[in-house]
Amino acid sequence: MANAELKLLLEELLAPLGPVAIKRMFGGYGVFLDGLMFGLVTGGQLYFKTSEAGRPIFEAEGLGPFTYTKKGGPAVLTSYWQAPERLLDEPDELVDWARVAHRAAVEAQRAKQGGKSSKAAPRARKS
Repeated sequence: MANAELKLLLEELLAPLGPVAIKRMFGGYGVFLDGLMFGLVTGGQLYFKTSEAGRPIFEAEGLGPFTYTKKGGPAVLTSYWQAPERLLDEPDELVDWARVAHRAAVEAQRAKQGGKSSKAAPRARKS
C-alpha cells in the first residue's frame, strides 16, 4: 500500500484514539497524538514506537525494527518496529497496539525529561 493510501486509512482507523495527526516527514508520515510521535509510515509500512520491554510483542510476530539507509550504510531505529499488516483488517486490535505505542512515546518523553517510566512490558491483544 502506498504511503498516502495508508495515511488515509490510518486517519479513519485511529479516530477512536482522539485527535491523531498524521504529518508528512522524511518521505513518509509521522503519526502523532498529544504532540508525541508514536507511529511512522514509510515504504508503505506502519511502524509503532516501542520500548525495550515492549519489543518481545513485535518479535513474537516475527517483525523487526525500522531500517533506513544513510551515508555510511544501513541504520536501524530500534524505537520503532514494524506493525503486523493484519492490524489494518482488525481495527480494534490496531487501536490497542496504537495505545501501547503512544504509552511508549509518553514514557520515552518522561524519561527524556528525567521522570520515571514504567518497567512493565506493555501488552497488545493477540487474536
